[in-house]
Amino acid sequence: MTFYRHSGPRSYLSSTMTERFDCFYCRDNLQGKKYVNKDDKHVCVRCFEKLCANTCAECRRPIGVDAKELTHKNRHWHEDCFRCAKCYKPLANESFAARDDGKVMCGKCGAREDSARCQGCYKVIMPGDKNVEYKHKVWHEECFTCFECKQPIRSLSFLTKGDDFYCTPCHEKKFAKNCARCKEPITANGITYQDKPWHSECFVCQTCRKPLAGGRFTAHEDYFYCVDCYKTSVAKKCSGCQNPITGFGKGTNVVNYENNTWHEYCFNCKKCSLSLAHKRFVLNGENIYCTDCAKKL
Repeated sequence: MTFYRHSGPRSYLSSTMTERFDCFYCRDNLQGKKYVNKDDKHVCVRCFEKLCANTCAECRRPIGVDAKELTHKNRHWHEDCFRCAKCYKPLANESFAARDDGKVMCGKCGAREDSARCQGCYKVIMPGDKNVEYKHKVWHEECFTCFECKQPIRSLSFLTKGDDFYCTPCHEKKFAKNCARCKEPITANGITYQDKPWHSECFVCQTCRKPLAGGRFTAHEDYFYCVDCYKTSVAKKCSGCQNPITGFGKGTNVVNYENNTWHEYCFNCKKCSLSLAHKRFVLNGENIYCTDCAKKL
């Protein structure tokens, strides 16, 4: 900022004259007295300080003839009154900042007043301080810490929970669900099956390790199998057609008897082909018969 510095109005001492030399306002004779030339008018010292002198913006008193005056943007100060509004440092020979509210501050206090405040410690973030900005708010770098471990996050990745910030390891430990298979936290690409969380890479066929998410699969004794592996490795064979009983499609319904299993559509009389599902039957060796055909054996 710049200002104009005055040593005060220029005053004069009149010499003895033969004709009258009067003050413009009070008409006192100025011969032999100190006076001020104000706007081409001769003014005595008393009238100048009462009617013409600028008022100090700080102390609100007139700036007299003999006072040193400082001026900035049509405002005036006694030299001793021109001080920082915050720390009261004299500013007559210093750089300063004039604020919109009329206050004048030294450079350091002006920077503090205009700078943002840290959301952690609420202290001013001075120009040049390392800081972190997030959603129009700012923190000292050392104040932007993980809510759990209290360590500065700095340039590391972080996650939020409500108004709190967490470094990635703490967020995983506190909030992430653990995979039902590997028991490690699930941070991405998780799926849910039977109300249990899984990594997608853990939810695979027990035999061929093919990913099962989005595909057809079946569960057997706490393990999961794709359709092909279930057919070849796990599924029982139908005692009628000898094909795997998968539980898919047409083979959804099955019949179990002792240690044998049939597709429902294969559970027919060996002799007359009558469907025996939900009917009385006779097992003879590996074959089944209706009661009528069994009597004829």
